[in-house]
Amino acid sequence: MSDDLVAKYGDARLPRYTSYPTAPAFSATVGPDEYAAGLANIGKAGPVSVYLHVPFCRSMCWYCGCHTTITRQDAPVVEYLDVMSQEIELVSFTAGNDVPVRNVHFGGGTPTIMKPQEFSALMGKLRSAFAFEADASVAVEIDPRTLAAPMIDALGENGVDRASLGVQSFDPIVQAAINRLQSFEQTEAAVVGLRSAGVASINFDLIYGLPKQTVQSCVETVRLAVELRPERFAVFGYAHIPAFKKHQRLIDEASLPDAKQRNEQAEAIAEELQQAGYARIGLDHFALPEDQLALAARNGTMRRNFQGYTTDDCDSLIGLGASAIGRLPSGYMQNHVPLGLYAERVASGVLPTAKGYLLSGEDKLRARIIERLMCDFEVDLGRVSSSSGFDTGFLVERNERLADLVADGVVTISGERILVSRDARFMVRAVAAAFDAYFGSLGRTHSKAA
Repeated sequence: MSDDLVAKYGDARLPRYTSYPTAPAFSATVGPDEYAAGLANIGKAGPVSVYLHVPFCRSMCWYCGCHTTITRQDAPVVEYLDVMSQEIELVSFTAGNDVPVRNVHFGGGTPTIMKPQEFSALMGKLRSAFAFEADASVAVEIDPRTLAAPMIDALGENGVDRASLGVQSFDPIVQAAINRLQSFEQTEAAVVGLRSAGVASINFDLIYGLPKQTVQSCVETVRLAVELRPERFAVFGYAHIPAFKKHQRLIDEASLPDAKQRNEQAEAIAEELQQAGYARIGLDHFALPEDQLALAARNGTMRRNFQGYTTDDCDSLIGLGASAIGRLPSGYMQNHVPLGLYAERVASGVLPTAKGYLLSGEDKLRARIIERLMCDFEVDLGRVSSSSGFDTGFLVERNERLADLVADGVVTISGERILVSRDARFMVRAVAAAFDAYFGSLGRTHSKAA
């Protein structure tokens, strides 16, 4: 792929397509009433997943794009968990108290900022409020720098079987530039402890495109990381959006790599991981060949949601906590972001829904097309469209974005089959955008495609 195409598509600001439509399309016209109506029918759609957002950290990583609050005190966390427990009861009551749960994911922030007994109490609340399947999976995002032995024990005792550890980079120069000092030894201790507690699947998050990062530092980070043999890696490109995340202004923009350098870093990481025995999964994930994610990628059942690529096959997601986004068959619902407003709504007995989006038939079709492109790098428009009651004409006719991608060799079309060229797969978000009816009309800055 030529440097010109890398620059053309790699510098484009594009959604990550962990949902469709993406969050900028959400509207305040969708609120608690619409969410309540969706919850009343959620149990009929089969097992659900639950996401709990814990928006607190002990220190701010300057690259962070999450909704989080820095606190040195425990009181704000305790108060928040009490509100979240009330929200669990409110959602459970609205949904009918017997909703089957297949997957639970704690995200943040830093979920393990809570005390072990607080985590156990929250898991107890969830299990009493919903009907957990016998083999329900529980995943937790972890900052290895603050993970202590008592919390590791609590994770194991409460059925946590998957953990995602933030690593980003082991290069001390890069770590200083992003305000996240984390030694290999801290990460190793977390992995050893989690393994001993029975956590069977561990993921490492890595980031490329960080300030002062080089291809060599990326490679050295991977070589250290694979010594710990996590089952999966998620490798993300840093999204520099200081207009939305003011703490990112602390990063020296002059030290950020350009699109070509970002692509070189991403490919160097991918090559090193594949040489270490990891299969490349979708756009930015890697897994050991026997891992469930690798199996799903091979048999075409991999999905994509707010956590990225996943084996989670539930069509509904209950989002709990401030800023959390849920997905129902009817559409998306997002809670209020400000902690005070979120707590106020819950305390008054009202679902804390701030905005959302109700899906049309065409939205669901485009969502399926985009998901298959992101997961498989190809999609049969005819098959997907006919199963949704549509023909394919309106998807490709006068589609200038798609025509440009074909002309540039990024995409080929065979009949009604859209295929992303193998050496252009890192541009798949640009291909997905060609089927996004809202792209470019929502006034939102996204991350770079490469």
